[in-house]
Amino acid sequence: MMRNKLTPIIATLGLAIAGSAQADYPEKDIRLIIPYGPGGATDIIFRLISKEAEEHLGESVVPVNMAGAGATLGSRNVKDADPDGYTLLGSHDTIALSKLAGTVDYSYDAFEPVTLLTQTINLPVAHANHPVKSAEEIADYVSENPGEVRFSMIPSSTDHFFWVQFFDAAGIDMADVRLVGYPDTGEQVSALLAEEIDFAMFNLPSAGAFFEDGSFTPLGVAHPERLDSLPDIPTLREQGIEMDHSTSRGLFAPKGTPQEVLDTLADAYGKALEDDEVRSRIENDFGSVVRYLPGEEYQAFLEENEAALTAAAENIDFQN
Repeated sequence: MMRNKLTPIIATLGLAIAGSAQADYPEKDIRLIIPYGPGGATDIIFRLISKEAEEHLGESVVPVNMAGAGATLGSRNVKDADPDGYTLLGSHDTIALSKLAGTVDYSYDAFEPVTLLTQTINLPVAHANHPVKSAEEIADYVSENPGEVRFSMIPSSTDHFFWVQFFDAAGIDMADVRLVGYPDTGEQVSALLAEEIDFAMFNLPSAGAFFEDGSFTPLGVAHPERLDSLPDIPTLREQGIEMDHSTSRGLFAPKGTPQEVLDTLADAYGKALEDDEVRSRIENDFGSVVRYLPGEEYQAFLEENEAALTAAAENIDFQN
């Protein structure tokens, strides 16, 4: 009998202690796993925003680069971590892409979404000597040169999906193009500079310097609005190609992380994005746009994003 009376008291006490602990969150450093090596756009953007978010959290956010296994080493580490708010993942569309490619058996729903932070807008690009000077000309060029036009991509990565969606939106038959695989963006840049390929998908972080020196020609902006840093380049939609495409970076926590913790993190990162210097660097240095979508809004965005990627995946042979 005594045990029965004490049980609810102990349970209530336990909830009170847990609630108090969450109210005091954070009380120590937070690990932010970045599933790529140092120095890339994903690494730099997350470090930039997290440094500012520390001011609002009152504790340090410690970025940890955990590259490997196609960005799944880091995501799996966070997926399996304790859901206490002290281990987070900074990643992007690659989570869903890995599932669709069969690399892992989990996607966005294995995590608690904290907030979307930025979107880096992608662009089809040609080398400067190429006769095609706009995205709307690509379909005619392919039609005139069936089987000979070379598009670069990293197999199962963002640009692989970009081209599949582009071909569909532009009315290009995939049987008429050649998709050429490369291991990373650097190899694609070298191939386009050498004119080994006709087109690649880049963005300002990866190709902005080549736009400035005239080596590459940006053919269109896969975004509803033109970019301030490329004001003379029309959007794909302006050219009759109904398509938007970006690399969307956000924060994820292990499944089961308390809502109060998620809200605290989303609030701190939202305030960090209000900083003028942070916004300026995101927009001007990284050719990206700030897009703050916390909690349920981010959940809805991820569901829509995964549905679009799943539809595109039906036209991709992941064995190639």
